[in-house]
Amino acid sequence: MLSKTSINKVLNWEHWPSSMFYVPNLPYAFYLAFRAGNTTFFTAANPALKSSGNGTESKYETIQLVPEKHRPKSVLVTEKNSFQDILNQLQKEKILYPLIAKPDVGFRGLLVKKIHSETELKQYLEKYPVNIILQEFLDYENECGVFYHKNPRTNKGHISSLTLKRFLSVIGDGKSTLKELILADERAKLYIDLFEEIHQHKLNEILKKEQKIKLTAIGNHSKGTQFINGNHLISEKLIQTFDNLSNSIDGWYYGRVDVKYNTFSALENGTDFKVLEINGVISEPTHIYDAENYSYFKALKTIRQHWKSLFKIATTNHYYNNITLVKPRVFINEMRWLKSYIKKIKKYSG
Repeated sequence: MLSKTSINKVLNWEHWPSSMFYVPNLPYAFYLAFRAGNTTFFTAANPALKSSGNGTESKYETIQLVPEKHRPKSVLVTEKNSFQDILNQLQKEKILYPLIAKPDVGFRGLLVKKIHSETELKQYLEKYPVNIILQEFLDYENECGVFYHKNPRTNKGHISSLTLKRFLSVIGDGKSTLKELILADERAKLYIDLFEEIHQHKLNEILKKEQKIKLTAIGNHSKGTQFINGNHLISEKLIQTFDNLSNSIDGWYYGRVDVKYNTFSALENGTDFKVLEINGVISEPTHIYDAENYSYFKALKTIRQHWKSLFKIATTNHYYNNITLVKPRVFINEMRWLKSYIKKIKKYSG
């Protein structure tokens, strides 16, 4: 029998599985492949990324493409690294606790965690034996996702999606425990299992009146973060900032950039922001998950519109810039590997 929480997720389309957004659009994907004359036409969109960013690329290698002033300090951990080596690298890069740990090949926030101590870091690395990025925790006030795309033959692009992220939090009343406050919040209670793990030592604490607790520091939809349509904030200044970012990265023309910033004006003017990661052809225009202001069918249409832009960019790169396409057999093998990898890290997270 479905629980009330499960029923709420079924009724609210923003929580539906990704297949509900892509299977209905498959006929359009086949149409684009037919027009391009190749099933892997999209792999020419971002020459700077492995297979243009199909999910198998290294997030560490990708973040290194970003100009130093706009990227967080990061360390890549592999099986070859001893724990002492890792500590030495953190010290060399001046990365302090808390820090963020996440898989080098990531998927929808799986295994992303805020680490508060050396002991916690050691436990995390022992539990998850895959390549891991350790990244400085950016104590910026805000986070957003910016979907940017540009014709490879121009220096000016477009921003087609701006997603503001609202982190879930609760405010104390001087009487209720943290767990009671979570369960009293219509959105937070949908993620009670996650928050019970994150705040396991604080669940029975009574919060002081007006005391605010942020329930998660990870700006991912699967972690409870609410996605809000911010397209009304797109301006020429913001586009220029991301034109500059794209022009500084040779071979990135299409995808979503997740960024941290304090004030929107600082982001808009390009004076103070940090890129958490750059995503390629599997990027989503995440403003569509603002279910209060967007309909399911409009979300499907928006995905198709972005695929149309992807088609134009990839075919331009292929035919005018002689960018080689990834062979279908190679692409299929990469997807098989990714499926196996995701299954493995889901098993770890369980």
